[in-house]
Amino acid sequence: MAKRKKPKFYVVWEGARPGVYTNWPDCQQQVQGYPGARYKSFGSMAEAKAAFAGESVDFIGADAKPAAPTWTPGMEGGPRLPSWSVDAACSGNPGLMEYRGVITETGEEIFRVGPLENGTNNIGEFLALVHALALLEKQGSNMPIYTDSRTAMAWVRNKRTKTKLEQDESNTRIFELIDRAEDWLRNHTFENSIMKWDTDSWGEVPADFGRK
Repeated sequence: MAKRKKPKFYVVWEGARPGVYTNWPDCQQQVQGYPGARYKSFGSMAEAKAAFAGESVDFIGADAKPAAPTWTPGMEGGPRLPSWSVDAACSGNPGLMEYRGVITETGEEIFRVGPLENGTNNIGEFLALVHALALLEKQGSNMPIYTDSRTAMAWVRNKRTKTKLEQDESNTRIFELIDRAEDWLRNHTFENSIMKWDTDSWGEVPADFGRK
């Protein structure tokens, strides 16, 4: 049985609407594109409320970087549309790993897998790409896919992973997914462009889990 994901609470000291938020999408709306945004996640509502009542410098330091530039639909020089974007998150390395794919323009979630025990972020990024490729093939679509992982892109090109993660009873499911993904790559061709998300120019990839 998969472990329940612990909730997170987000404090926005500097943003469109400062406050405490119970989910990342609501927090993200306040900080995306906001110059000098200052925010942080906490493990409980009590911690978040106490932090919000204090000064941000006590929690993220005086020299914390401002929020990265954020792409918005219609922005000149942005990603190709329509497209999909994928990403993964891992609590620890190795740790609980999950991955998902979204529609780039809207952020609408297309698929999500996990959390799965004893995985790595690179594996999740790789599996997310192959998952997206397989779904798009079923739809007969050559939609481009964005990822922020050069490692995952290389693994897909080579049709195999180069993970150093060791298999044991806890991560059998992950290695089953790796075997299936590698087998799919060996037995299928695709015309979809796999493209590197420009984080420096566009901010976090739309499929980002917000584990900051």
